[in-house]
Amino acid sequence: MRCKTNVNPNFIVLKRDMSKAYDRASDESNGVLKKLDRARKVSVNRIFLHFTGVIWKGDKLIDGVPETLDMLRSKGKRLVFVTNNSTKSRKQYGKKFETLGLDVSEEEIFASSFAAAAYLKSIDFPKDKKVYVVGEDGILKELELAGIQYLGGPVDGEKKIELKPGYMMEHDENVGAVVVGFDRYFNYYKIQYATLCIRENPGCLFIATNRDAVTHLTDAQEWAGGGSMVGAIGGSTQREPVVVGKPSTFMMDYLANKFSISKSQICMVGDRLDTDILFGQNGGCKTLLVLSGVTSLSMLQNPDNSIQPDFYTTKISDFLSLKAATPTRFIFVLFSYESITWQVAVKPSLSYIRTLRHRSRGPFSLIISPFLQITL
Repeated sequence: MRCKTNVNPNFIVLKRDMSKAYDRASDESNGVLKKLDRARKVSVNRIFLHFTGVIWKGDKLIDGVPETLDMLRSKGKRLVFVTNNSTKSRKQYGKKFETLGLDVSEEEIFASSFAAAAYLKSIDFPKDKKVYVVGEDGILKELELAGIQYLGGPVDGEKKIELKPGYMMEHDENVGAVVVGFDRYFNYYKIQYATLCIRENPGCLFIATNRDAVTHLTDAQEWAGGGSMVGAIGGSTQREPVVVGKPSTFMMDYLANKFSISKSQICMVGDRLDTDILFGQNGGCKTLLVLSGVTSLSMLQNPDNSIQPDFYTTKISDFLSLKAATPTRFIFVLFSYESITWQVAVKPSLSYIRTLRHRSRGPFSLIISPFLQITL
């Protein structure tokens, strides 16, 4: 299998499936072009940004975020902030952005709490039915704004079940949907109540805001994510939920329709492979992975990882170096490695060229420009 390139007289852009050999060799030389640098020629007019691991960790901004957002806006890029965290409503997240010194409007924010309410509205959820919420205040506020009746939420975190002979828990037979999100007040009462609604109320929907395994509640470590709550309810009901957050396409379809934009003109920026990057890929968007959150470079390059972003970089502020960088002539190297011919764009670096020449198991060529080829 040969990798292909798009070539113009000024710049060489590699397709994302460039080569394992390039990834290995790139760790050995500082002369190799980072993957994000190849994004210069990618045309998008709207950028979707995940919150945690991209913009902040816990309550701390990641370095360079304010300047990066300002630069992207100055270039005419429309920003949309997307998160699977359902603990807050859009309005509440707007206040967090403001607290951190970021100017982000409520219309630019889309949390999975909002997605749950939007999904119920999209299917014309009956007005006489209620939603039982296993989750926090964000879901309740978005349901209220959508005019949907609800019960449960944080108040049920204080309830306990007294298991005595003959005891049977009562539940509301008018519950037509159970929405499960991240819940720091999760308990056995909620598991049982949600289970009864889903199993015993005819047609009751099981909706999950997300199935994230872990989340960043603080910048010190990873914490169990909303997927652990969804898994508990799924285990007791033996039902699969409708997932409205990433990587489900519901939120992507909703946003593309709302902004009347082609998905090919969107770039999804996130720190998770199995949610953010897969979300973008499922929606037909460009994808950029940042290594400032959950995913490390070793995880990305693990042979068992099947989810590969179009681009990756250390952190979102690397966009600033792209803006500041001056055009550079690149050497286009063709070489044989493990019986496969690879094509690699690199900055001029004699040491790196020697590394590739040493690794080569066959023809080795340099293309100094699209019109001049030197065979070594």
